[in-house]
Amino acid sequence: MKRLLALTVCALVLSACATAPEPAAGKVDPKNPFPSTYLALPGQPTALVGATILTGTGDKIENGTVLFKDGKVEAVGAGLAVPAGYATVDAKGKWITPGIIDVHSHLGVYASPGVTAHSDGNEATDPNTAEVWAEHSVWPQDEGFNSARRGGVTTLQILPGSANLFGGRSVTLKNVPARTMQAMKFPGAPYGLKMACGENPKRVYGGKQRAPSTRMGNVAGYRAAWIKADQYAKKLKAAEKGDGAPPDRDLELETLAGVLNGEILVQNHCYRADEMAIMIDIAKEFGYKITAFHHASEAYKIADMLAKQGICSATWAGWWGFKLEAYDGIEENAALLEKAGACVVIHSDDANLTQRLNQESAAAIAAGRRLGIDIPEATAIKWITANAAKMLGIADKTGTLEAGKMADVVIWSANPFSVYAKAERVYVDGGLAYDRADPKRQPKSDFMLGQPEGGN
Repeated sequence: MKRLLALTVCALVLSACATAPEPAAGKVDPKNPFPSTYLALPGQPTALVGATILTGTGDKIENGTVLFKDGKVEAVGAGLAVPAGYATVDAKGKWITPGIIDVHSHLGVYASPGVTAHSDGNEATDPNTAEVWAEHSVWPQDEGFNSARRGGVTTLQILPGSANLFGGRSVTLKNVPARTMQAMKFPGAPYGLKMACGENPKRVYGGKQRAPSTRMGNVAGYRAAWIKADQYAKKLKAAEKGDGAPPDRDLELETLAGVLNGEILVQNHCYRADEMAIMIDIAKEFGYKITAFHHASEAYKIADMLAKQGICSATWAGWWGFKLEAYDGIEENAALLEKAGACVVIHSDDANLTQRLNQESAAAIAAGRRLGIDIPEATAIKWITANAAKMLGIADKTGTLEAGKMADVVIWSANPFSVYAKAERVYVDGGLAYDRADPKRQPKSDFMLGQPEGGN
């Protein structure tokens, strides 16, 4: 009865859980065997009027208006006329930003309740598990998705853990209630490959008498895997040209070959500056590009190098010293990277912090100002919107408030970099996914039904 009630509530509240189509029978695309069935929430032409707007493009608009229709942003600016037939939302005294994007999340793969039965993020059985896909562990009923939405998060990258040199594929999700992973899957978003360097992969396997047990063992493991992947990719290309038979299908090498041909983005867990430099050299050796270093506590030490290579740093303001490779993490990291012209992203890696990425960004801004680096709010909002979208390969679709982009929009009660700010309304593709003032627009998973009220 409880589960039936949950599905009924989901259907009545957002009319979204049962709207995604089923994949067509007998028409499986071998290159996309788990296609997105995402459909946008129902919406209406809407005008958000009178707010201070941070567009994610570097602009700050006072007394501005955001118009969206059919799931897309139509126009953003000051003094815009509201077309006939648009629902008007009075946002005077409020702030508006693009929807927040969390580029490093384990929601769904380390789902709540946090029990062993829900520990599905690390396939810690081999240093190279490039064959696994995070999406096959994602549990859509994780209440963490609802909590993140209350914090303004509209898009997330769900990653495998960092136990392995190659942890597997990531998946990008739209943060909407759904019955299946595929109904959350961001249409057209590229896959990522989670790689990890440093303490984690050498620690996991070192005590089991299996390589790697040192950092040099880590590097040898990367190189050996890329050598095999390069050979596999060459055989595939030769077969496509009619020069010999294709190799037997290998899921591990298929993912790595996807990196080599530019289809899959490398998302590299790495804390120390010297190791980031080594990973860049490995990428050069085998002809692939690193999209981002995650955590990147020492990125400030090689900020110029990262800027030159066009590599993003996904980091925090805090999280210092919890292990030795994070010992030189500093709160000024993001500001120093921004000053050097590097791509900065603030991420969570945590089910609680994902609800407060705006506040984590505010802490990074404050740390920069103490150092004499004044990061404007209109720039800093990019850390959790535009730059994050770029890092996930979806900047053409979301991350900024521009005409033609997805209407992923958040109305804040105050300056989003204030500790007092709360997300009041969250739109995903123009559909109202959360409304702090309307209990009917506050989805809960079935595990939360009957539980005491809490959260943001």
